[in-house]
Amino acid sequence: MIKPIQHTPTLEELVQEINRFEAIIAEWDESQRCVVVGLKRSIEALHKVALARLIKSVKQESISALRHAVADEVVYAVLLYHELVKSPIGERIQAALAEVRPSLKSHQGDVELVAFKPPDTVEVRLIGSCSSCPASTLTLTQVVEQAIKTHCPEITQVIAVDFQPSAEVTTPKQSYWVKVATVDQVTESKVLAVQVANQSLILHCQGTRITCYRNLCSHLGFPLNQGKVEKAIITCPAHGFQYKLETGECLTAPGVSLQPYQVRIRGSNVFVQLQKTRE
Repeated sequence: MIKPIQHTPTLEELVQEINRFEAIIAEWDESQRCVVVGLKRSIEALHKVALARLIKSVKQESISALRHAVADEVVYAVLLYHELVKSPIGERIQAALAEVRPSLKSHQGDVELVAFKPPDTVEVRLIGSCSSCPASTLTLTQVVEQAIKTHCPEITQVIAVDFQPSAEVTTPKQSYWVKVATVDQVTESKVLAVQVANQSLILHCQGTRITCYRNLCSHLGFPLNQGKVEKAIITCPAHGFQYKLETGECLTAPGVSLQPYQVRIRGSNVFVQLQKTRE
């Protein structure tokens, strides 16, 4: 006789109970199993519809409450089973690499995950023949990158990195100052884009101070000059990365600040310090 569980079951106990019933059903004849499987599918379909509606309702009221609920291991396990939440991105990246690994190994190559850099960049390293093959870039694009993006649609960039040490030659550089604008051209409401020495720069004014940065978002290299400026914070028009124009600090992903340039004001003119390679 099956005794009802008197206490609130743990996830492990629930799984064990399901496994026990599956073992019993496995001994039934095919017609009996078909009835049980059909009933199971119908109940699961009903539950999935109900859970989807519940998620939609809770999400509209409070996204934080929804995140708190999903943090519960039982809730997460059920939603994951019904494909209503995604598995952790690390697991999905590894699943993508496992999918392409047999093909790479057939050519004495392999691939490994180096890092996931939120929100949408993955670094991988090609190993063996893949690392030295002239077609390794094509392999990355057509095989590895495609697999990762299929499993993880939120990933927009897959980068192959090389851990082999290389001798770095340092070339002495000397700086020079160049006029890029007048003070009255630089405002607080937006950035001023200027082109100088084949470089695109942006200038911004905070009170009496003017700052200058390279006109490239540190995320994926999109120009920033069309970005919206509010309270000395600029938002990249491409993917929404935000930067403090006072310091260049990235507020979206720490550690990817804008490239700064030294600024000097002489009278009504604004000068920026550039570097040139000494020949």
